[in-house]
Amino acid sequence: MTTYVRSGPTDGYRIVGSLTAGEPVEVLDTEGDYTEVRSESGDEVWVPSDQLQDTPSARVQLPALESRVEELSAELSGINDTWEGRINALSETLAVREQRIAELESRNQELSSEAEQSRDTIRNLQARLETQEEDLLMRYFMYGGGVAGAGLLVGLIVPHLPRRRRKRDRWF
Repeated sequence: MTTYVRSGPTDGYRIVGSLTAGEPVEVLDTEGDYTEVRSESGDEVWVPSDQLQDTPSARVQLPALESRVEELSAELSGINDTWEGRINALSETLAVREQRIAELESRNQELSSEAEQSRDTIRNLQARLETQEEDLLMRYFMYGGGVAGAGLLVGLIVPHLPRRRRKRDRWF
C-alpha cells in the first residue's frame, strides 16, 4: 500500500512521489491537514496527517512480536508442565489419602463390629453369671432344706425307736 506525497501542504501542490506504508519517516512540520516529513531517502515531502501514525508499522513490529510470542509460548509451556506436575502430584496425594480413608473406614467398621461382639459377649456372660448365682443360691436352699428335712425325720423317728433294755446282770 502506498501514499502519494506532495511538494506542499495542500492538495494544490503537485504529487512528487509516494511512500510505502510502514516506511519510517521523520516529522519536520505540520500545517493544516498535512505534515512535512523526511523519508529514508532524505526527500522532504508533505503527507496527509491522517495517514501517519506514531507507532512503528506492523512490518517493523512483526519480528519483535513473533519473538515475544515464542517467549510467551515457551513460558506457557513451562507453566503448563509445572501445573501438570503439580496436578499429578496432587492427584497421587489424593489417591493415597482416599485409599488411607478407605482403610481407616474399613478398620473402623471392623473395630465397631468387634466392639459390638464384645458387648454381646459381656451381656451373655453377665446373664450367665446371674443365672449361676441364682443356681448356687437354689442349691444352698436345697441342701439346707434337705438337711432340715433329714433332721426333722430323724427327730421324729428316733424317739419311737425301741430302746434296748438293760440287762441287770452285771458282773460287778
